[in-house]
Amino acid sequence: MTITSSTVRSRTDLCTAIENELSGLIGKRASAATAYGPDFARLWALAGQNVLGGKFVRPLLLMETYDALHQGQESRHRETAISIAAAIELLHYAFLLHDDVIDGDLVRRGHANLIGSLLAEAGTTAGETVRSETAGADGTRAGSALHWAQTGGILMGDMLLAATHQSFARADLPHELRLRLLDLLEHTINETVAGEQLDVGLGDGVIAPDLQTILVMCGYKTATYTFELPLRAAATLAGADFAVENALATAGRHLGLAFQLQDDLLSTFGDPRRHGKDPFSDLREGKETAIIAHARTTTAWPDIEAFFGRPELSVGDGEHVRRHLSRCGAEAFVQGLIEEQMQAFTNQLTSTIPASVRTVLLDLAGQLEGRQS
Repeated sequence: MTITSSTVRSRTDLCTAIENELSGLIGKRASAATAYGPDFARLWALAGQNVLGGKFVRPLLLMETYDALHQGQESRHRETAISIAAAIELLHYAFLLHDDVIDGDLVRRGHANLIGSLLAEAGTTAGETVRSETAGADGTRAGSALHWAQTGGILMGDMLLAATHQSFARADLPHELRLRLLDLLEHTINETVAGEQLDVGLGDGVIAPDLQTILVMCGYKTATYTFELPLRAAATLAGADFAVENALATAGRHLGLAFQLQDDLLSTFGDPRRHGKDPFSDLREGKETAIIAHARTTTAWPDIEAFFGRPELSVGDGEHVRRHLSRCGAEAFVQGLIEEQMQAFTNQLTSTIPASVRTVLLDLAGQLEGRQS
């Protein structure tokens, strides 16, 4: 799809509406938080800084799909749809916060995340904390600051989950429609949490790292809430048939799996100047991805395994592992998996899905295929 000036204007207008809704949701809670002291209020201030001004991939997908389903027709629930779209962005950030705690991350997209900011404000930097804990110098103070910051991440994530549920529960909708959305929200949270548990189990060696399990994990952890949730919510709010909703959900699952596989490729083989991540964080963490699953089946694995999951992995060793992953065919294998998912996505775009919505999905697919970050 060619993005015209009117499309850009429409997307800009949607971003403004979503950001205004988010500002209201966060601002109201930030104001109420002052009654509990500056440290508690600071959590909401930092959350607002991180949530506002984002790409809004999920809320935009919901709203563009909703508008496409209503093309040329009266839209009864558009304001409510914007509210639900904004709530989904809160849900996204709640998941990110808990993920950062689980992974021990202090940086996201090249900048301090909420945990990293709290740690710095507690009187130390992320680097000083790591050195102190490693060397044992002033360990109690550094460890306490890190514990404080990570606790803030957990608690803020909990509050955002509650705020998301409040937005769904208070939506100005008929009772049955509201219940459908609440059931969808619960299903999404269950699958995402199940995906996170699988991810940790794979990384900790508790769950066998076979390719099928890794793909299931990717579907639960990424596809469900990034693509299926906004597409199903849009269909529900627009009053679309169940056949349309189910077709959208299936298309979203294929697109979401392709998105996560591509994200893993970018994290391992992409340009860190473009994606803003540590180029070897997945290797240092010992993250079980489809890339690693394939590498395990090749003769190159012993040369890779010796370095995989080493927190102290040097740049030189990281480059060594990356070369072996490429030469053993792991990079090409995952690129093939992405192509399979994209083909399955395209095959799903039948007449069951209205042409206007197919245009939205193809536009999104085009953006994802060319992304470098």
